[in-house]
Amino acid sequence: MPGPLRWLARVLTVLLALALVLTGVVVWTVRQSFPQLEGTLRVPGLSAAVEVYRDRFGIPHIYADTPEDLFLAQGYVHAQDRFWEMDFRRHVTAGRLSELFGRSTLDQDKAIRTMGWRRVAEKELPELRESTRRYLDAYAEGVNAWLAAHPDASARSFEYSVLKLTNRDYRPEKWTAVDSVAWLKAMAWDLRSNVETEIDRALTATRLPPQRVAQLFPEYPFDRHDPIVTQGAISGDRFDPQAMPGDADAALIETAAETLQAVPDLMSSRDRDGIGSNSWVVSGDHTTTGKPILANDPHLSATMPSVWYQAGLHCRTKSQECPFDLTGFTFSGVPGVIIGHNDRIAWGFTNLGPDVADLFLEKVEGDTYLYKGETRPLEKRTETIKVAGGDPVTLEVRSTVHGPLVGEVLKIDPGAEANAVALQWTALTPGASADAIFAMNEARDWHEFRAAASLFEVPAQNLIYADVDGRIGYQAPGRIPVRLKGDGTVPVPGWTGEYDWKPAPIPFDQLPSVTDPPEGYIVTANNAVIDSRRYGPLLTKDWAYGYRSQRIIERIKQALQKGKISAQTMAEIQQDSHNGLAATLVPHLMRVPLAGPAAEARKLLEGWDGWQTVSSRPAAYFNAVWRHLLKLTFDDELPAQARPTGGDRWFEVVRSLLDRPDDPFWDDVRTPVKETRDDMLRLAMVDAYEEVGADTPWGEVHTLTLTNQTFGSSGIAPIEMLFNRGPFGVPGNKDAVNATGWNVQRGYEITAVPSMRMVVDLADMDKSGWINLTGASGHAYHDNYWDQTALWTKGELLPMYSKPESVKKAATHTLRLVPGS
Repeated sequence: MPGPLRWLARVLTVLLALALVLTGVVVWTVRQSFPQLEGTLRVPGLSAAVEVYRDRFGIPHIYADTPEDLFLAQGYVHAQDRFWEMDFRRHVTAGRLSELFGRSTLDQDKAIRTMGWRRVAEKELPELRESTRRYLDAYAEGVNAWLAAHPDASARSFEYSVLKLTNRDYRPEKWTAVDSVAWLKAMAWDLRSNVETEIDRALTATRLPPQRVAQLFPEYPFDRHDPIVTQGAISGDRFDPQAMPGDADAALIETAAETLQAVPDLMSSRDRDGIGSNSWVVSGDHTTTGKPILANDPHLSATMPSVWYQAGLHCRTKSQECPFDLTGFTFSGVPGVIIGHNDRIAWGFTNLGPDVADLFLEKVEGDTYLYKGETRPLEKRTETIKVAGGDPVTLEVRSTVHGPLVGEVLKIDPGAEANAVALQWTALTPGASADAIFAMNEARDWHEFRAAASLFEVPAQNLIYADVDGRIGYQAPGRIPVRLKGDGTVPVPGWTGEYDWKPAPIPFDQLPSVTDPPEGYIVTANNAVIDSRRYGPLLTKDWAYGYRSQRIIERIKQALQKGKISAQTMAEIQQDSHNGLAATLVPHLMRVPLAGPAAEARKLLEGWDGWQTVSSRPAAYFNAVWRHLLKLTFDDELPAQARPTGGDRWFEVVRSLLDRPDDPFWDDVRTPVKETRDDMLRLAMVDAYEEVGADTPWGEVHTLTLTNQTFGSSGIAPIEMLFNRGPFGVPGNKDAVNATGWNVQRGYEITAVPSMRMVVDLADMDKSGWINLTGASGHAYHDNYWDQTALWTKGELLPMYSKPESVKKAATHTLRLVPGS
């Protein structure tokens, strides 16, 4: 071998050897944190032995004799699989991320500290029921038992080993009940209502006159899309739709928006337009089993690991003292089951989306603010933020009667209408949502379920229900404010007091509810809850626009025309990828004069059924046209934050514009000519062809990358490769029933997904099905890290076993937890 080649071979050999050694070190380090799944472990705090059965997907079913032992074991098992995730989350909710990651997360901490999530949770805990506090304490004891048994970083999770590269001094603290309660504040934030839309309206109003702003926020189409509740009415306490305040200063609103955008979204996507969840229930009169069937698939951000953790929580002998027999989806860090079923009832959630947060424009001077003609002192507190590798940072938080100031212009302009923005949000008042979780878990019938729902204050969710006796139901819960004036759609003056909230929210017995409707089914998909023309209290004006819910209703009706509905039918509906705008937009595209390669690509749309499968070339081309049509039509006149991201609000906006070919929105103000509708349609088709051509399948561009919430976006490719998985093609679209959302401003990569899917058969709970986005484990390279993803992508469900004999038969691992130190 020539000399230079021998030298190169030696270099490559050394590099390969180093790579193998490094890989071996990584593999050894990763495996140190894999949990023990077999045998016996001594766990301090237990009063008796607990069994944990896991199937091949790592899904645990826990059996205990007392609630305290049950939730202690749940805390231990959550920590086995997900402690890094739990630790990260509690640092988020406390505004302490900078203790982990240094100054790079300082803005996030400042935003959280300003709102004071942890402070609210600390006030909330003493007000909870005594039983709730016992369960929270037992759960924390289980987490801490695991933590005490794993003192080394490499034994806790691979993320701690990576963190040591930049932060060698970090040691996790003991878990507390407040850590669990604070997570519910993050849940409430991620499922908040229309704060971003309120900001979008205000910023748009600084550029456009009111009538054009109104075009971009159309009314809900009650004539075409059904609300959830179609019966009953309340006319009292109707909100006062008096004239809205004048335009707000754009710089002031943008400052507030920057603060709120700094808050990490742990569950939902930042591209919130058009993203939500589906849930529906069909009565036994229409099912093959003669009992109700319930389906749910919440649409949240595509995180690694999934926000959900599947588990069974079972009292060996169910009694008044130990009333739990649960199977469902949990949050690591929180005891109990959030969505699922017990032995008698099943329930699901979608986001109700009520307007529970308002931005108040304030007049601040020094340490005072104006309110109802009086100068009042601002409430002030000082927060100290510890920073890894740096000096602590001091933050002064100032508040008015409406809430913390989230946007200020520091240079006071005596002539300005306002110079600060305060956030009033229902979740910043202590509540009883933690009580609601356990009350819901224990409920045995509709009346007990509604009583539990009355405690579920934030975030307000659409609750659907079914039981083994055949009843189905819907309940809207939540602390929803009543305003003295206004409708909550734009920031309002705080100094006058006229837009304040009344002391009491909408009474629970006035919130929409229905049981056993004559249709025999209830569908919720973030659509309007009830027709606002006959329901007085204001819930919100910013619903999703009903494209998903109406498609589900259509599919149910189609199925009933052929016979009765099975659990398989419900699962198939969850996979529906039909585009709700295609039938409206395609005819307009087909009649526009078009030549060249784009005209050939347009032929893909001839006879297209609107389905958006991974292999569909028409779906890829149509969505590219949609992306460019929105950008061409609206980006020229809207501020960056208010530009369209997609979703069914923009379906409605474009739908109305298609009938007005000379509407000013069609004109691109950046060009010397005046464009019309057909000009924009033609340009969009040409740009779409140039971007995706005519031969690209939808799954080639519409891809999902499962991104670890911490190190998955570090910017260091080798680190990201350790924790992330993908990309892979996925069917669906924003506001298809299979809602795989993407942002038209950035591309077709998926930002939000059905984070789990569940179909519960009340005739036989063991014939229910479920699937998680990733897997049970939070440990990279564990067999259960993302072993459900391939099944999720194909729309398959795993058996949702809950009976003891089925659980034990499916178990591949059995772990006994026994009392001891």
